[in-house]
Amino acid sequence: MTQQLAIELCKQAIYTTLLISAPMLIAGLVVGVVVSILQAVTQIHEMTLTFIPKILAVVIVMIMTLPWIMNLMISYTQDLFSMMSGLK
Repeated sequence: MTQQLAIELCKQAIYTTLLISAPMLIAGLVVGVVVSILQAVTQIHEMTLTFIPKILAVVIVMIMTLPWIMNLMISYTQDLFSMMSGLK
């Protein structure tokens, strides 16, 4: 294995990880900002009010994007195994 191939594999792994986690992170961010604005407007500072909507949003987005995530992970794994067969 050459140094360039190792760098390319790491780069592809990081890119795939970011791509898989992005929808859930964005949903958590958006819900967090909306809840924070609502808390600032109403002056209700309940701690559970911030966590429960975020968790629900992340779970809903995860369920909705699960087929896409699985296709992406399967494609990455197949590419990885096809590269490994050519290495000696």
